[in-house]
Amino acid sequence: MVPCLDQLHNTTTLLWSYARKARARATAAPAKASYNTKRCWNYTSPRSKLARRPLVVRVSLEEEEPMAAAASCIACNGGSADAKEEKHKCELIRYEALPEWLKDNEFIHGYYRCEWPMKETILSIFSIHNETLNVWSHLIGFLLFLCLTIFTAMVIPRSGSSSRSSTAYQLGDLVEMARANMTVALRHEALAACFLLPPSAAAASAALSEDGQQIPTSCPPNTSSSSSHHHAIQIQGSTGNTSVTKDAGAAIATAAADPITRWPLFAYLGGAMVCLLTSSACHLILCHSERTAYVTLRLDYAGIAALIVTSFYPLAYYSFLCAPALQRLYMGSITALGAAAVTASLVPAFQAPELRPLRAALFSCMGASGVVPIAHKLLLYGGTAPGAVASAGYEALMGALYALGVAVYAARVPERWAPGRFDLVGHSHQLFHLFVIAGAYAHYLAGVEYLKWRDVDKC
Repeated sequence: MVPCLDQLHNTTTLLWSYARKARARATAAPAKASYNTKRCWNYTSPRSKLARRPLVVRVSLEEEEPMAAAASCIACNGGSADAKEEKHKCELIRYEALPEWLKDNEFIHGYYRCEWPMKETILSIFSIHNETLNVWSHLIGFLLFLCLTIFTAMVIPRSGSSSRSSTAYQLGDLVEMARANMTVALRHEALAACFLLPPSAAAASAALSEDGQQIPTSCPPNTSSSSSHHHAIQIQGSTGNTSVTKDAGAAIATAAADPITRWPLFAYLGGAMVCLLTSSACHLILCHSERTAYVTLRLDYAGIAALIVTSFYPLAYYSFLCAPALQRLYMGSITALGAAAVTASLVPAFQAPELRPLRAALFSCMGASGVVPIAHKLLLYGGTAPGAVASAGYEALMGALYALGVAVYAARVPERWAPGRFDLVGHSHQLFHLFVIAGAYAHYLAGVEYLKWRDVDKC
């Protein structure tokens, strides 16, 4: 980087020399000369490169030809844009040639973009470099979760919706019809049995009500007819069937009622999409400038925090639906932790390569705090609610995938074992992205289990 700065300094000095000669020639010869305007960046300014000062130099067209070669170094930072210079400023470089703010993983040796113009940086999404798969993996993940959001909104009914399940209504109608038919049949059976009884037992028929809800379950003991006893046993068994039918009807009626609110699951889907999209954008345009890198990295950290925070919302809301105080406690705590993590990421030193394990540990601890509400949920409902157990299984899978991804990211494997071999495909950050997508999808499946559970088992 220092030799390039020296060359730029020499080039700037040369430009000023040509400008002074042109001005002197114009003063000596009053004939009107043709001029061209050159724009370059003054690297001799004591200010930082982020505040580079543009200089405008008027150069005689006679002297433009000898200056063309010297201006090629300036072109990579916003100078003239002929074909040769354009090719030069869009080259892929090696790790050793990177400025300090772009150095992150010394085990990836080549295929770096450095300070490309914004247009070329964005269009590089369609070219091959060491960030190509990082960009596309999370961009495809974003599209996947967008489709899941649309699917959830269209297929799974929303809270308060009038579009209840037609199947549930049909089953409810069938149950009601079966109850009515069974009641009529039981009434006839009971009357037939009572006609077979002695007159002293005929009073048993008075127990039959008009709607058939009260049906004698046995005949009086003073009967000598075996057939009457047989009819009594049939009536008792049929009455048990009626009770089971009533229970089934009540369960189906509950299922046909309005489903539980969906906003916690949609909040999670939104957090996942924010995380994946900001990550993809960060990997795409980070190389443009130091200022762009600072902003996009902070957005990337905010997206990770959004994913972790919103992951807790379905867990806390549906698990503790009958305990609003616990709902607020768990959801408020994780939201505060997420805000603290985003605030910490605003410190410039947070991005230093040597703090990679600290960054991984910070977000891992946020995710690991989910063990507390999961254990609490199983303690309350583990033996009584299959939905609670099924959702906990998916959450355990999610945690394992996230933990494995973070371990790969922090250890920088496999590129640590073979530096330079995984520059384009297979390095740790690409694997980390795949683990994140898989873990996020596992958590979505846990959210679907929560809906199945709470649509039926409400408070």
